[in-house]
Amino acid sequence: MINIGIVGMSPGNAHPYSWSAIINGYFDAEEIRRIGYPAVATYLEANRDTLGLPQARVTHVWAQEPEVAESIAQSTRIDYVVEQLEDLVGQVDAVILGRDDPENHVAMARPFLEAGVPIFVDKPLAITKPDLAYFAEQVAQGKFLMSCSSMRYANECRTAKTELAALGKIELVTAVGKKDWNKYGVHLLEAIFALLDDPTPVSVRHVGQPTKDIVHLELAGGVQVVVSLFMDIAPTFQLSVFGQQGWRLVEIKNSYSMFRDNIIEFIRSVEEGQSRLDFQKTSAIIRTVIGAKESLEQGGVVVDLTQSTL
Repeated sequence: MINIGIVGMSPGNAHPYSWSAIINGYFDAEEIRRIGYPAVATYLEANRDTLGLPQARVTHVWAQEPEVAESIAQSTRIDYVVEQLEDLVGQVDAVILGRDDPENHVAMARPFLEAGVPIFVDKPLAITKPDLAYFAEQVAQGKFLMSCSSMRYANECRTAKTELAALGKIELVTAVGKKDWNKYGVHLLEAIFALLDDPTPVSVRHVGQPTKDIVHLELAGGVQVVVSLFMDIAPTFQLSVFGQQGWRLVEIKNSYSMFRDNIIEFIRSVEEGQSRLDFQKTSAIIRTVIGAKESLEQGGVVVDLTQSTL
């Protein structure tokens, strides 16, 4: 049995609740709705029969606000609430950093990386080059780090992947989503990169504006990608893949399934002693996220992504 500690939570991100429920096989729907996440309670209820992963259990939780940690624990049957983040070291076999505020990821992950505790860091891993460089250095030293958006494991994309050959040579991918580039661009990039077998990003350019992010990306082999994220559109995550012989629309809706598969991959990685997701794949996506951010800040310049060695 792998004992997991979960670190949560950042505003608007209910992953500490949903992921703990998926692992422990229990959730309090009323409490999850009370704190403002009715959609999470709904998809957990719809998938009640597949909850629970017998090879692991979330046994400990920490959050900046003690009342939040208590709520997570009571909602998902976590036995222990720790007072300090560092208290998890020595008490668990692995840690899930279930927060999507990348500006805090280095500080919160450091105690576990230094102690050699396997850690999964929620998306996006980093939003600055120095932070990404820190994580790359830790991986180079042999530390166990896994990070990605769960859209890498979306069933809708995996189904579409079996149909790509029928589309002929891929020329263009478009992707549309709600919310902002810095936190949600990684979702669509993860889906695209996984779908296309993690191609090398060549260049990126942000041609939109804040709250209306439009990002143009060129991949090795000439594939063109356009990602649009708008704050004021209806919630959606969808990709369109265009080949010389056909095209395919992929609408990503099943959050529960991709979360569960992501967690299973992390647990399998812990069992095997190393991340099953090559860090270079994560690095390529995060470099693209950071490159588009820099492009916007510099007035829409093209950012070369081939020079970085991270």
